[in-house]
Amino acid sequence: MTIMNTMPAYNLKVIVAETGIKPDTLRAWERRYGLPNPKRTKGKHRLYSQHDLELVKWLLARQSEGLSISRAVKLWKQLEEDGQNPLLVYGVEVVEETAVLPPVTGNRIDDLRQGWIDACHQFDEAGAEQALAQAFAIYPPETVCLQVLMKGLSTIGQQWYEGSVSVQQEHFASALAMRRLHTLLSAAPPPTRRERIIIACPPQEDHTFAPLLIALMLRYRGWDVIYLGADVPVERLQSTLDTIRPNLILLTAQQLHTAASLLEIADFLRQQKVPVAFGGLIFNMLPDLHKRIPGHFLGADLKDITHVVENLINYGSPAADPTPISDTYRTAGFYFRKQQSQIEAHIWQQVQQTGIPYEHITNANRHMARNILSALTLGDMGYIGVELAWIKQLLANHQWPDGALEQYLTIYHEAVTSLIDQSGQPIVDWLEKIIKT
Repeated sequence: MTIMNTMPAYNLKVIVAETGIKPDTLRAWERRYGLPNPKRTKGKHRLYSQHDLELVKWLLARQSEGLSISRAVKLWKQLEEDGQNPLLVYGVEVVEETAVLPPVTGNRIDDLRQGWIDACHQFDEAGAEQALAQAFAIYPPETVCLQVLMKGLSTIGQQWYEGSVSVQQEHFASALAMRRLHTLLSAAPPPTRRERIIIACPPQEDHTFAPLLIALMLRYRGWDVIYLGADVPVERLQSTLDTIRPNLILLTAQQLHTAASLLEIADFLRQQKVPVAFGGLIFNMLPDLHKRIPGHFLGADLKDITHVVENLINYGSPAADPTPISDTYRTAGFYFRKQQSQIEAHIWQQVQQTGIPYEHITNANRHMARNILSALTLGDMGYIGVELAWIKQLLANHQWPDGALEQYLTIYHEAVTSLIDQSGQPIVDWLEKIIKT
């Protein structure tokens, strides 16, 4: 019979929210039939496993088909005595009656992930939840989060980038994944360690799957985690520090401009002598970017972060000094901010006769200015190369005419050269290099 995950993780509130069962009904089932059979905390509070959660859903499904609860319990126990997994035997039949996609039949994690992705493509919430139910019944929660949800979202994100799925499909999948993480986090056991860890995203960063998953992984290891979520401003951060008094702050950034925001927060925390660790997709894409941040780099692999945190708190050492930003870059940033509106007005005057829609030019200007300022803040214009690759693909997906991007960059070069002159040399040099390539 398939081995199911029986690690206690959920409190009664989560079971009620996930299934709709009344608390009194669930307690009655436990007294009369011994199903489910939750563990107890030291305070005598019930703590349910993923297996218990799926058991309750299974029993409710049998009731909806007309069985009494006593017959449903008898059926469950009979199937187990016969060496069968009731969740797979009857769960498949229910899905076949209601879902557009066929049920997931494979037990390998890759099959389950693909089943979840396929269901998300079809906006099939029941099919997606069925894939997750099977995954959680077989594998530990952390494995499912990393191998099904995180990799699944990465695949769907790449498909959106390539234009093969819609933004609506991507948002649907993200919403399902985030809902599951929030459920798991709310059901995590109380902390057993005294040290406190803050997890947050810097200003303008709204990608929260990775930091939320990190919070979940640390909570399950007993850490006292305070999760602040997306777009945390620097303003009034001091009062938060005074209230929480954290032993460590974890920051994540997925994009170049939010890495620049992360630098601002890290500089502030360094002045306050608060230990900082950081990571995120952009640091994996630009391997030397982490050298610009005053703090400890968490590494490229999410599954190793818990070990890094453990070592930092138990054997913490001072972070290496970051690579300094040159005065040339600081000057270029100052003058670019000062002349940005005139640069964009000049560009619009030049390109409005090309036939490129106004909203496309506006979006291009916004992304270009944001990335230029971020690269100047972080000390290397070459960092924009990664972002420019994305821009090229997105413009192709939006059907910009051939050669339009090169024409846009040429006009941008002319505007910067004429309006900033030598003070903007790092920007001018980078644009010249990009245009030639």
